[in-house]
Amino acid sequence: MKAIFLSDAHLQTQKDPGYNLLLRFFDLIKGEVDYLFIVGDFFDFWFCRKGVMYPDFRMIVDKLVELKKSGVHIYFCEGNHDFFLKDFFTDIHDMEVFSECGVINLDGIRMLVSHGDTIDRDNTGYLMLRKILRSGTFYRIQKKIPLFVLWKIARISSKISNEHQGNPPKGLAEKMNTFAIEKFKEGFDSVILGHCHIPAIKRNTVGGREKTFVILGDWIRHYSYLLYEDGTFTLSFYNNYQDSPFRGNSSINIREIEKEIS
Repeated sequence: MKAIFLSDAHLQTQKDPGYNLLLRFFDLIKGEVDYLFIVGDFFDFWFCRKGVMYPDFRMIVDKLVELKKSGVHIYFCEGNHDFFLKDFFTDIHDMEVFSECGVINLDGIRMLVSHGDTIDRDNTGYLMLRKILRSGTFYRIQKKIPLFVLWKIARISSKISNEHQGNPPKGLAEKMNTFAIEKFKEGFDSVILGHCHIPAIKRNTVGGREKTFVILGDWIRHYSYLLYEDGTFTLSFYNNYQDSPFRGNSSINIREIEKEIS
């Protein structure tokens, strides 16, 4: 069994470098993988109504639909930038969407998959804002606002956010590592998170069984993704010159993140 996990593309326009790389990447994995997990903030914003989406997203969405029709099972975790995904991806295209955490079992390996934006419980301001934006009240309000207005507001909001620059909050990786350790104690074999933007993989042995903690990185600077194949996890990096995403992957210096979660 083969699966791909990726997160934090923060797609805005078709001119984004990551946008075209993803189109090519998805072409290459078609027919090669069983599952694709998109672990939050794939889009830098998402407001869609009756199938009408931000025009620049149409090409990448069509590619995802094409992948699904080819037999790839596609799952989304909602991020802090893209939520209310179920109306389109589940109701119209039958892709599963997790509002926070997904529990997955592949080959007997129990995985917890989440964007990870709620792990820092000290960030009370963000957690309150998240609760408001995902509330039923806000959902009903945004339905009454013209889409072009929502899109404009979202673009302005994006410009003042550091996340599209790939800058992780200080100390976040350490908190994610602590979270993963707790989940390992609860019986999970792997914890796979996005949101932090810097890719890292850490393996531990607990009770004679290997446990794997992964931060997926992003498709802004690193073009990183996790490949799962027959019980093995590999953190990989894609570039446009590869003829396959399953071999010849380059590596990057991840000492910064390794220090923080050691």
